[in-house]
Amino acid sequence: MGKTSSPPQPPAHSEEVKLSFPQEHVMLLTFNRPKSLNAITPTMTSDIKTILDWFDNEPSLWVLVVTGEGRTFCAGADLFAWNKRQATQGGDGDQADVLGLPDGFASLSRRFPTSKPVIAAVNGGAYGGGMELILNCDIVIASADAKLALPEVKRGVVAVQGGMPRLARIAGHQLASEMLLTGKAITAQDAATRFGFVNQVVPKEKVISTALAWAAEINSNSPDSVQSTKRALLLAGRLGVEETVIAHINSAESKRQFRSENIQEGLRAFTEKRQPVWKNPAKL
Repeated sequence: MGKTSSPPQPPAHSEEVKLSFPQEHVMLLTFNRPKSLNAITPTMTSDIKTILDWFDNEPSLWVLVVTGEGRTFCAGADLFAWNKRQATQGGDGDQADVLGLPDGFASLSRRFPTSKPVIAAVNGGAYGGGMELILNCDIVIASADAKLALPEVKRGVVAVQGGMPRLARIAGHQLASEMLLTGKAITAQDAATRFGFVNQVVPKEKVISTALAWAAEINSNSPDSVQSTKRALLLAGRLGVEETVIAHINSAESKRQFRSENIQEGLRAFTEKRQPVWKNPAKL
């Protein structure tokens, strides 16, 4: 895995989000408005975009874990801020927000460029936009007491930040309709066994440690290979098989992987019957 080094210095941000580096090559991003159930504000959206733009370009960071402070992962948008905007701008303001924020809700729900794995550590409820951003994560660890919902229709709005097409693709039309047209909450166990977007359900006190264990398992592999593989997965969600193969082989991540030091290290370690020592990937 390489030598332990001092954590990198992230960009400045407000107290509405917290950052830590709990293990080598891993960044933990925590929504930090527990009294408001971590409802996302415009400040948080801006902070998260700045942080993730930096994370994407920091070679020493390979995996992101996202969680919420307190008893709820994320209650969605801050409805007080939303009501205020509605009073001044109406629906046109909401539409402009969707079109003007290409990374989606909380700068996560429609974020496409990152080829680094993102793990959601869902402690408690995830509603609305909070649920939409979970659907754009690669791995989802949820607490046994978590409730997950897309209740937008109950508030006269729609889950327009990427949640609808992703849920339909993952769960199928009928199960997606069950959540989207009724707005009802489902359990973490149902999300894992019926709907298929939760990887593991654990006791609440083990959500973070389990997410970090998944991160460590991912990071035991070549970061060049992992990031190239994720690029292929992202392309597969948008293209057919042959188009995905061609687009992937021509991607920056694929080209970097083929010429990386890590591919040589992996092959040497196999022949020498030892664990490989991976290096940080080159910047794209």
